[in-house]
Amino acid sequence: MEGLLDHGLRAILTRVGGVDRCVSEFIRVTDQLLPARSFLRVVPELRHGSRTASGVPVRPQLLGSDPACLAENAAQLAELRPAGIDLNFGCPAKTVNRHRGGAVLLDEPELIHRIVAAVRRAVPAHVAVSAKMRLGYEDDARTLDCARAIESAGAGELAVHARTKAHGYRPPAYWESIAGVRAAVRLPVIANGDIWSVEDARRCRAVTGCDALMLGRGMVRSPGLARAIAAARPGAPGGAAAAVAALPWRGVVPLLADFWADVCGRVERRHRAGRLKQWLNYLRVAYPEAQQAFDALRAVHDPAAITPWLERLARETRAVPADALLLID
Repeated sequence: MEGLLDHGLRAILTRVGGVDRCVSEFIRVTDQLLPARSFLRVVPELRHGSRTASGVPVRPQLLGSDPACLAENAAQLAELRPAGIDLNFGCPAKTVNRHRGGAVLLDEPELIHRIVAAVRRAVPAHVAVSAKMRLGYEDDARTLDCARAIESAGAGELAVHARTKAHGYRPPAYWESIAGVRAAVRLPVIANGDIWSVEDARRCRAVTGCDALMLGRGMVRSPGLARAIAAARPGAPGGAAAAVAALPWRGVVPLLADFWADVCGRVERRHRAGRLKQWLNYLRVAYPEAQQAFDALRAVHDPAAITPWLERLARETRAVPADALLLID
């Protein structure tokens, strides 16, 4: 989720629990070898064993269409000891697709095969190579061709978003198509799309046959979702563990405080308020209190006004002490 779920929010969401691994925003590869700083800017976790502060592995993701250039960059990235390398064949953005990146490549399974194979050859055997795809570009006629191309090229894992590019993010997600992919390939398949609740996770597992799930917007809307899904897994401790899985609003407030502190420390002043409101815009789907917060801050653009507002919110919810927030200007 480029522009929102970056390393700062990754650190906060993984702290809540339930996440086994993260995949970064894509790193665009065109016609040149990127310096190490380009990878570190998107995935600063590479400085810390490719893990978030709470110890969750982060797998950098590359996007491009030139097999040789992607391979060279993957080899460069491998020197930073990532927790694997992921390849993006799913981005539906028009600008990306127009420049032959993301989901548009799903019309060219042969090229997808060459990309995955080139990257697999370019990195050491211990570096996992995975891929993410949609069901197709305009339609799903080549879904299985693309999945088989990824498998035969040597990828060790495949995540499938259960829509085509043409579907965008409109519901529903076609989970039954993921079941078809899983039946057609031997490598592990991860299901993605429209997992908003524990019940959605149960139904997605039942329909697709996949044990592993990928969360995106659902996790941003409901930071406790992964923890709740993990607590509801068969064999997971029941009772108290399941009862504390959901994250109440009072548990979200300190996350907002930490998010704001992070944003103020590294984002240009004029963009800071927008970043906070962007997350609140997602949170308000799951939390009525987030709607109230969004309304209160809708017309506020000065960071100096937001910090004391968050301090008051913390006091009102008794989630964090009033002095836990400092004005960072």
